[in-house]
Amino acid sequence: MRDILKENILKLKKEKNAIILAHLYEPDEIQEIADYVGDSYYLSKIARDCKEELIIFCGVKFMGESAKILSPQKTVILPAANAGCPMADMADAEDLKEMIKDYPDAFKVCYINSSYEVKALCDVSVTSSSALDIIKNVPNKQILFLPDRNLGSYIAEFFPDKEFILWQGFCPTHERISTEDIINAKAKHPNVKVLGHPECNKDVRDLCDYIGSTSGIINFATNCEDNEFIIATEEGILYELNKRNPNKKFYFPGPIICPNMKKTSLENVYDALCGKVEEVILDEDISKKALVSLENMHKLGEMVVCGN
Repeated sequence: MRDILKENILKLKKEKNAIILAHLYEPDEIQEIADYVGDSYYLSKIARDCKEELIIFCGVKFMGESAKILSPQKTVILPAANAGCPMADMADAEDLKEMIKDYPDAFKVCYINSSYEVKALCDVSVTSSSALDIIKNVPNKQILFLPDRNLGSYIAEFFPDKEFILWQGFCPTHERISTEDIINAKAKHPNVKVLGHPECNKDVRDLCDYIGSTSGIINFATNCEDNEFIIATEEGILYELNKRNPNKKFYFPGPIICPNMKKTSLENVYDALCGKVEEVILDEDISKKALVSLENMHKLGEMVVCGN
């Protein structure tokens, strides 16, 4: 039955001239049928540049919003319409307005894991894979960073000359990873490198041999000569890790599952292609303001650093 459903999805996708995008944390069967699988930065570029007019975005709410902001003329559908992001929900636009009043000279940086209302108030959006390159191109000495305090503190380590004001948000899934989890995993698998995500807290990051985005972790594991790794991020990444590295072994320090990323099903994707799921609709004025921060993300992320 699952194979028939997959066939029907691929047939409908062709008929509708649609493109299916999936984040690396999505269920295996979703990644399997997707045209492109990747992290938030990569998928945002695909959504912006693709020729297809119908985007089926298998991810969470802020991803669908970002795709719609970058391509307002396209139809964007989030198959699991109730798939949100707790971290994004921790940053409220009204509270941010008040914080901006306290730091009028700060350059406002929001993680892409934020609502489009928050993006509309910020100077640039960043992803975990693009943040360092973007901040290199920001001349301001004071950075207001939200919503993830963990990613913000990680970035701040690379820029001791800048003052970072951190919003106190976090990813519940990565926050649950403890130093004890990492120590126990290392005890079971001695001399194995730990690859972690910057959304982990600092105590966990300090135990990692490599810190990077989902795509960064995959590339490191693929290019490294080692054959075993401990992976400190959401377990959906295992599909791509195994796909690229069939002869390597990957261990997780306990169950690391984002319930929202796991909401998308094949049935959801089929319904989306059948027009049974509402498209992403955004307030036009707010969306235009949010577009500035996303355009700056791509512009600053792709700049050659010259003297800053």
